[in-house]
Amino acid sequence: MKKVILIATVMFMIAFVALSFAGAKGKMDLKVGDEVYACDCGENCPCKTMSNKAGNCTCDKPMVKAKVMKVEGDTVMLKAEKWEKERAFKTTGKYTCACGPDCKCDTISQNPGKCPCGTEMKKVE
Repeated sequence: MKKVILIATVMFMIAFVALSFAGAKGKMDLKVGDEVYACDCGENCPCKTMSNKAGNCTCDKPMVKAKVMKVEGDTVMLKAEKWEKERAFKTTGKYTCACGPDCKCDTISQNPGKCPCGTEMKKVE
């Protein structure tokens, strides 16, 4: 009986861990008017980090609050108050926050590093 309970517990733990990482989808579903935090390093920054949480991007520079002005497939045009013009960001990241399904930051990036909640980003499979 103890073996059955142990096996059931292990199976439950494996399923829980698998489901917790299923939320790490590497995509932000955005629409015109949404506000996100975006990397403020400039047009040529390779990380293009976006998050629902304020903080630093994966290149360790502060992000800025920006508004979604246009959605075109897997790309959004963002505009922040301090930017002279809109900037393009992909809504699919090569890396995503790995803090699990309860995380509200929904951070994606094109580079590895830490997300604003302090969790190491994981490669999107």
